[in-house]
Amino acid sequence: MKKILASVVASLVLASATPAFAEAPAQGPAPDPAAIAAAKEMFDSMKYRATMTNALQQMSQGMATAIHNSAETVIKNDPRMSDQDKQAAIIKMEAELPARVERIQATLNDPTLVDDIIAETIPVWANTFTVDELHQISAFYRTPLGERMLAAMPKLMGESMRMGQQIMARRISAALNNQPKP
Repeated sequence: MKKILASVVASLVLASATPAFAEAPAQGPAPDPAAIAAAKEMFDSMKYRATMTNALQQMSQGMATAIHNSAETVIKNDPRMSDQDKQAAIIKMEAELPARVERIQATLNDPTLVDDIIAETIPVWANTFTVDELHQISAFYRTPLGERMLAAMPKLMGESMRMGQQIMARRISAALNNQPKP
């Protein structure tokens, strides 16, 4: 059961990770303080804190259903289990799931999580872009198009997460059953 939940949670996190996390370079030299300041300015113009908080809240809200559905799919598609074993595993999963989801949701809703993400992400941006580029990105997010993009971002992220979770569930199920990728 723990392995099923761990793989489901890992897939949910991977499916919803932003490109900044997925493609983060290895820790390099300490960033220029001017670049750190410019990255902080850019995060402010991007409303990064609000966007991350919203994304984590959306993830938290759909977590119970997503984990339940994914775990149930994995159990039902396990060819090594009899129907009786599958039913027993589903009952056990349903009994254990609420407490585990509550702990995951508490983690996702902890305001210090966003603080930590921002603190560790700013140097990545500062090492990736020049001070001038960071200022240009900030300027973009202050334009009408940049503001429109920011306003649309929660919906886009939510839909992307939902689609990513569905795709991951299908592929994980296929992989566990030694089937070709759907």
